[in-house]
This record gives sequence, structure tokens and C-alpha cells, in this order.
Amino acid sequence: MGITEAHTGRRYPPTAPYEVPTAKIAEFAAALGDDHPRYAGDDAVAPPTFVAVIAATAWQAMFEDPELGLALPRIVHGDQRFTITRLLRAGDRVTAGLVIDRVRSRGPADIITASVEVRSLSDELVATATATFFHSREVAA
Repeated sequence: MGITEAHTGRRYPPTAPYEVPTAKIAEFAAALGDDHPRYAGDDAVAPPTFVAVIAATAWQAMFEDPELGLALPRIVHGDQRFTITRLLRAGDRVTAGLVIDRVRSRGPADIITASVEVRSLSDELVATATATFFHSREVAA
């Protein structure tokens, strides 16, 4: 069938809990070239964009939804925005739940905006990652 505007509002269950590891924070900061001391040690906080690591797991539910007919090789990640309520800390246990905010079809492409809420296990909102994806549909020969 394929994704349509009717899929706007579709929610996916939260991901399994993810414990933010100190080593991953350090690796992520190093990949960014940021050697700020707050990203190291037992009390490390994660760079704000670390939220994308957790959001990516939630995106998988949408990408793998057979009803939407999305093909990962035909998806381009076009935009990413983060709303940070508080920085993630080493040892935080969080889940991520995705909602499809908007779907627009233009010619052979679908433009999908989806938000992922990252929440602590006590349901505290930690951050929201909003992304826009461009999906090109296969064109019949």
C-alpha cells in the first residue's frame, strides 16, 4: 500500500530501556571532536546530539512497518532538530517512542516528519528528536 497522509498520528510503542553507558558518551564526544571534560568520567553527561543514538532505534519501528512500504535504501535523512529538556547522564535508563507527525506526498516522493520522545523510566521527558525523511517510491516501468 505505502505510506499516506492517513498515517499521520501513528504511534509506535516505546523501545526497550537503554542504559546510557559512560564509554559510549566518551566515544560519541570523541567522534564529534569535543574533548570537554563533562563528557568523561563516572558523572559524564552526553552531548545534546547523543539523543540521535537513541532516536535511531525508535525510527526502526517506522522503517520496518510493512504497511508503510518504506525502503531504507530510498530514504534520505533531510533534517534533524532536538528539544533538550535535560542532558542525558551516564547511567540514565530511557525509552524512545515515535509518532509520525506529518506525511506529504509530492510526485514520486514521500516527505515524512516524525518525532521521538526520549523518556526516563519514571516517564520524565528528557528530549524530543524531530526528523524529516525523504522517501522516493519505486516508479513503475
